[in-house]
Amino acid sequence: LHMNLNNFTTEPISKLFFRYLVPSICGTMVTSIYVLADTIIIGKEIGTDAMAALNIALPVYNLFFGTGLLFGVGGSVMMSICRGHGEHSKGNAYFSLSFLLNVLACIIYMIICNTFTKEIALFLGATDVTLPYVMDYLPYITWSLPVFAFSSFLQTFIRNDGAPKLAMTAVVSGGIFNVIFDYILVYPCQMGMAGAAIATVCGSILTVLILLIHFFGKHNHLHFCFSEIRSSFGSDIFKSGFASFLIDLSSGIVIFFFNQQLLRYQGDLGVSVYGIISNTAIVVTCLSNGICQAAQPIISTNFGAGFQERIDHVRKLGLRTALFICAIPTLLGLTVPNLFTYIFLNPDSQVLALAPAAVRLYFIGFLITGVNMFLIGYFQSTIRPIYALRLCLMRGCVLSIIFVKILPIFLGLNGIWISVPLAELFTLLTGILLLKKSMAKKTT
Repeated sequence: LHMNLNNFTTEPISKLFFRYLVPSICGTMVTSIYVLADTIIIGKEIGTDAMAALNIALPVYNLFFGTGLLFGVGGSVMMSICRGHGEHSKGNAYFSLSFLLNVLACIIYMIICNTFTKEIALFLGATDVTLPYVMDYLPYITWSLPVFAFSSFLQTFIRNDGAPKLAMTAVVSGGIFNVIFDYILVYPCQMGMAGAAIATVCGSILTVLILLIHFFGKHNHLHFCFSEIRSSFGSDIFKSGFASFLIDLSSGIVIFFFNQQLLRYQGDLGVSVYGIISNTAIVVTCLSNGICQAAQPIISTNFGAGFQERIDHVRKLGLRTALFICAIPTLLGLTVPNLFTYIFLNPDSQVLALAPAAVRLYFIGFLITGVNMFLIGYFQSTIRPIYALRLCLMRGCVLSIIFVKILPIFLGLNGIWISVPLAELFTLLTGILLLKKSMAKKTT
């Protein structure tokens, strides 16, 4: 399950990258399978309104998972760079502080989310129809939020500690457990939304328990080292990890704004069709994230050691892989759009009238998603947090929200569906410019 940490700077890049790629993609994909299992089982068994309710609750899940990534990616990038320099105890100090910050964030979220659960549901867009479903689901997620935050936090550190297969095993086991349990609680036990929520929580608990095994193994290099923590470490962690947090959070923000606009232009039916799209988008984001996470420890360690050629090699390999993998859902969406509708719903004629155009327009953007996310990860791993943040804000918040607010005025419903592809395109152009700028700085 383990590899020598020096391999990051000596082993052939292609071999190293692909060894990390499969476990990383499996790990991030299962995260999306959690949500997909809930969505498919809820959409098929409880119905369209329940699926709309799940889509309303999703941003909360994004927040908890994203917080784990904020401290997980932020801390592990800094830790890998310290290891590249040969400063192992300093690397462990970053791990220790990241752990403390994650615990603190969980305590704050627990207090807020469990005091104002109903208010949060209404703020996120629950209507009279969907509120009962949201309130059946959300409390289980908010009471169990540390499990989600530590699932993403521990995965990242354990992968950076040279054990990508254990990280994969943990997430895949939790995901499979979740899918089976989901089915049992929703179908035979007839527990509805609550059953789906309980299955998700139990799957995540299993993931965390398996991840904890790493700390008792002889290959574990992660140790608490509080005495070495410096005041500047906190801001380093935030700067390095904030883009990862924002990727997760911004998909929640985009879902929120899209739901608002769709309720205005199309009602609950529009939100259900968007549920098909946003769930497929979660898969594409997770695939892209897997490619980033495979590259991150290799890039960060080589960056710390100053091996520029190896970094360039990983970047080229990662960008090509991202383009290839993201082309698959794009082509499927363009050629067989109803495939996705039937996966998530038992569609009626209204859904079938609305969905194909929506899927075709929105899925065009997937072709660029992977490249944009890889560029964000690359800038994070080479300590250019401002570049990473700029791209993150553009694709995740600013442009998507501007387009989804303005385009429907001129293009109606199609304006909503084309907002994200346009945001991705403008982000890509900016990303290429920033990459050229960072390459120029190296050569001067």
